[in-house]
Amino acid sequence: MKNIFIVCLLLCSFCSRKTVVPGGDQGAKDHPVQYIIVNGIEPTPQAFEEIVGAFGANSDHRTIKIGAGFIISYLNMTPDAAADRLKTFLSLSVQYDVPIVIQLDGEQWWEARPDLWNWWDPNMPGYNQENRKNVEWTGWVPDSAVKIGWRNWGRQIRVLPMPNLMSPVYRDACHKEMDRLVPIIASWWTALPEGKKDLLAAVKVGWESAIGVNNWYYPNGNALLNQPESGDPQYGLKPGLLPDRGVEAIGYAATKTLGLADSGALKEAYLTEVVRRHLEDLSKRLVDGGIPRERIFTHCGGWSAGESLYSAAVNKYSCPGWSFYQYASDPAQDTTAMHALAKSDAPYWAAVEWLLQGERPAQEWEAAIRHTLADHHARFMNIYNWSGIKGVPAAIQAIGGVVGN
Repeated sequence: MKNIFIVCLLLCSFCSRKTVVPGGDQGAKDHPVQYIIVNGIEPTPQAFEEIVGAFGANSDHRTIKIGAGFIISYLNMTPDAAADRLKTFLSLSVQYDVPIVIQLDGEQWWEARPDLWNWWDPNMPGYNQENRKNVEWTGWVPDSAVKIGWRNWGRQIRVLPMPNLMSPVYRDACHKEMDRLVPIIASWWTALPEGKKDLLAAVKVGWESAIGVNNWYYPNGNALLNQPESGDPQYGLKPGLLPDRGVEAIGYAATKTLGLADSGALKEAYLTEVVRRHLEDLSKRLVDGGIPRERIFTHCGGWSAGESLYSAAVNKYSCPGWSFYQYASDPAQDTTAMHALAKSDAPYWAAVEWLLQGERPAQEWEAAIRHTLADHHARFMNIYNWSGIKGVPAAIQAIGGVVGN
């Protein structure tokens, strides 16, 4: 009965959404252009030629187009390097007539900014004890600041400490880098001929945004920093155990900075509100920079049925997006994501990170792709990653069949 109720909510929501979007991207009447994006593309002609070679050129009659996704981690490189990378992708998009999804990341990788995170080592660049305020804590005081984190994207690795997403200094750093990059995107898009506006499929902010998931903290983790990595715990996360996910809870710094609490138990609702504010702020930055809402997408985390974090993807400046792995065969079956979607008044949503895992025949690949894009408000699906699927004939055949290769 609960699932039927959610489906009814979704149908009502979809019926009320816009069906015509300005900017030259309208396909068949009431059916805007949709995109199958292959992510992880490098800024080289060879990479774009691989895509065109595999799926053919995008023609005007295609209502589902093939596109390229790429990531700019603007706190992980110099500003000039980030701008050059962006400009190269924009140029290649026009040259090869391949739509693009631009992911602006200031969350997962920030190695180039020790001036933000190094609070513990005076022998390293950027050292400043005040940087405790820019990283996460395991309690309500700065003395509990973390020095290290862990991530598992196929295997467990060490990473820099989780940013305090609400730190004014951290937010200012993100704003400054976005303010360098967003005008480049907006100027490029504005200058495109009306018939080529759909080359900008989306600008994406967030990267499975969450606290303590893609950057978690093991109990007494700081003591491991100078120990061999081989001795690190390996038990990983238990996603359904909230708010600590089965490790040591972090998020106190952002919660306190935002003014939600400064004592007592850390609550799931606090972490959700932090992520919501984080994504809303980045989305507004894009709108203020000249990117229209229908081309702005959030990428929110969510790993446990019913958890409130999914709702953090929804804000008034953007369209919501989530990852789909378990439900890649049919995202509509992810009732937690769909329940969050029903609360959105955005014109679109997207499977902003998607992969059908395991060995599957072409028929299953094609069915999964068609299910994902069955709702015409599903603006795009972003397949992670091109390097992993370009050697999979079943995937290539299925994508080609959907786009009309």
